[in-house]
Amino acid sequence: MPRAILVAGPYRSGTGDDPALIARNMRAMNEAWLGLFRAGHLPLAGEWLALPLIETAGGRHLSDPQFDEIFHPVARRLLERCDAVLRIGGPSMGADEMVALAEAAGRPVYRRIEDVPA
Repeated sequence: MPRAILVAGPYRSGTGDDPALIARNMRAMNEAWLGLFRAGHLPLAGEWLALPLIETAGGRHLSDPQFDEIFHPVARRLLERCDAVLRIGGPSMGADEMVALAEAAGRPVYRRIEDVPA
């Protein structure tokens, strides 16, 4: 049965806010989203919703207050609608928070895409 699965991984973590490194993190998430989609699931990402909202709210830089106002809160709200989480990548406080929230809610957390039931 298809599941709505939040992909949680580093966005800014470990990048020093370097746009090329952030793009690398996004590429890794895109690859995970594609894998989940091809496995028959609905991959979801807070970034898809938060980044346009941040820009619309006037945020232009990662240090702008709109980023803190919107980025993680969107992911938390989205997680409430998800059936599971796929945790990818390296250290990330935000991704670890999504894992902890999912586990507290009794939702499955996968650490490898191969572990997600097709």
